[in-house]
Amino acid sequence: MSIKSDTWIRAMARDQKMIDPFEESQVREGVISYGLSSYGYDIRVADEFKIFTNINTTIVDPKDFSRQSLVDFQGPVCVIPPNSFTLARTVEYFRIPRSVLTICVGKSTYARCGIIVNVTPFEPEWEGHATLEISNTTPLPARLYAREGIAQVIFFEADQLCELEADQLCERSYADKQGKYQAQQEITLPRI
Repeated sequence: MSIKSDTWIRAMARDQKMIDPFEESQVREGVISYGLSSYGYDIRVADEFKIFTNINTTIVDPKDFSRQSLVDFQGPVCVIPPNSFTLARTVEYFRIPRSVLTICVGKSTYARCGIIVNVTPFEPEWEGHATLEISNTTPLPARLYAREGIAQVIFFEADQLCELEADQLCERSYADKQGKYQAQQEITLPRI
């Protein structure tokens, strides 16, 4: 696997719509930055949120997730309660090539405020708006700014060290296995 540069990311976004919409350079003025960086792409959080609440005193169970544990909110600023989390989605829609895997890490501006972003890897041939898990680890309410940067996606491409054909790079892609989060358009809750 080799990490991909801004030139590769730009070409893939332009030629294969890997990231849509795509911001050619970093937007920074007055916002938490987003757009193309040296070796990645800073994604934005959309203005739709599902904020975790404990008003119904339910148990968080990934096999039986209670929708009553979430409050829907849409707006330019989301306030996450202390020691809680919200689910959100990216502004960008991704189409990951078969030879590519990504990892996503939070932005330092939010990390320095105790806000942690968790996003699972984008597997080969996964596509959709990524669902973001955003935790407020502080004992105080925390603000998230919609349509601004939230995390950075880093792209890795399989090396062809053994002279494999392109369709042999991964035996089974996310699309091949008909992954349960394929082509998601909105914030997607846990599925079994």
